[in-house]
Amino acid sequence: MFDLLFLGTSAATPSAYRGLSAHMISHRQYRFLLDCGEGTQRQILRSGVGFRRLDKVLLTHNHLDHIMGLGGLVSTLARWEVMEQFDIYGSKATLDRVSDLVFGVALRGNKTAASVQLHEIHPGTIIVEDSKFKLTAFPVKHRGPGCFGFMFEEKARRPFLDEKAEALNVPFGPERAKLVQGETVTLVDGRTIGPDDVLGEEIKGTKYVHIGDLAQTRGLEEICEGADALVVEATYLHEEAALAKSYGHLTATQGARFAKEVGVETLILTHISRRHTGRQIGQEARSIFKNTYVARDFDRFEISKDGVERFRDEGKR
Repeated sequence: MFDLLFLGTSAATPSAYRGLSAHMISHRQYRFLLDCGEGTQRQILRSGVGFRRLDKVLLTHNHLDHIMGLGGLVSTLARWEVMEQFDIYGSKATLDRVSDLVFGVALRGNKTAASVQLHEIHPGTIIVEDSKFKLTAFPVKHRGPGCFGFMFEEKARRPFLDEKAEALNVPFGPERAKLVQGETVTLVDGRTIGPDDVLGEEIKGTKYVHIGDLAQTRGLEEICEGADALVVEATYLHEEAALAKSYGHLTATQGARFAKEVGVETLILTHISRRHTGRQIGQEARSIFKNTYVARDFDRFEISKDGVERFRDEGKR
């Protein structure tokens, strides 16, 4: 399961009700901040989730409404003695601008408790991978070079069937652990037991795809196909399609049509222009793809194979 918290859902400039792009993603021991618009540090505080274990930032591209909050956030976190390293991931174009902001302005050569590390990503870069989870970057088209989306995937697993293990007299302990890991074991009585003897059919893990600003969906079909949740922008309405194209953005209609085309389970729209309400964006999108949410600041979503559940929280005052 992935826990997604929207900290900022406005496009280009903040409004009285929406901050600039920022999202907190939690999965097991991992916490990621995806984009860091102006005011993100305060949004984190208002949300009540705090900064604990927040040591990785994923950046979709280098536009200021997606990175401007990094200066203040890094200035705070890099001085915490409980944090050894703070990692920022982005394209070369993004990191060039982040380097100026973080090292040239926020820190300016000051010694910090935490080491701030910049990591350049490329198409297909695996940012994190363990036995159960993989986070991958993929290229998208917006305006300018080095724009990326991110795919969060739980790895497929085969459930351990206790009843079969019991029938075969497989003892509790390392033998069962090795079978779960796909290894064949030899029991004390000389019998050989393989994974197929005690494991069920493969169950696919949860797949969640997060895209920031986007000019076109072409080429993203395979990446997004069958996702349990797709987060993408909806800056404009269909009547403004020409304007959206000129600025490298999507309309609510385009996002909804794409979600329907690639068979995602749930669509979550964000990056809403100040000229529109969430209701307007939602009505247009849901006329095409019913299972659509329009995110608001401090909305939290639990994403799993069982579905997507939304929780509303106005943020702590």
